[in-house]
Amino acid sequence: MNPGTTASRTRTVTAEDIERFTAMTGDRNPLHYDAEQAAATRFGGIVVQGGVTTGLLNAVVAEDLPGPGSVFLHTDWSYRAPVRPGDTITATVEVLERRADKPITKLRTVIENQDGVVVVDGTALVWSEPLPDPLNTTTASAVAWS
Repeated sequence: MNPGTTASRTRTVTAEDIERFTAMTGDRNPLHYDAEQAAATRFGGIVVQGGVTTGLLNAVVAEDLPGPGSVFLHTDWSYRAPVRPGDTITATVEVLERRADKPITKLRTVIENQDGVVVVDGTALVWSEPLPDPLNTTTASAVAWS
């Protein structure tokens, strides 16, 4: 994993995603549910919760790059445009730099919709915890936080 390495995931966001996120978090903002109220705002219609949108970045980081054992330490995301039910979004991460002394990686993070419009842009700092091999009976060595 060197600077410039990228990984992406794509999915179509649904109204069911909004409902599931609401069930999990309690976010019942009318912008996510009330088409008439949402249409009267600067957003011009229903908007998907930001957590649903950026959740795709969680999947890329945890599953693809850096991969299993990785967690966010810090994120700096700007929401540039609304995501709507039915939009197909692609989340991409790119390695900007890696620390030599710790398993910490700085990533560029971008989410675009099906029209190529950037809906989220920013950076993330990620810790990649070495996971023990389930086939190996010895435990992985601990890495100190600081």
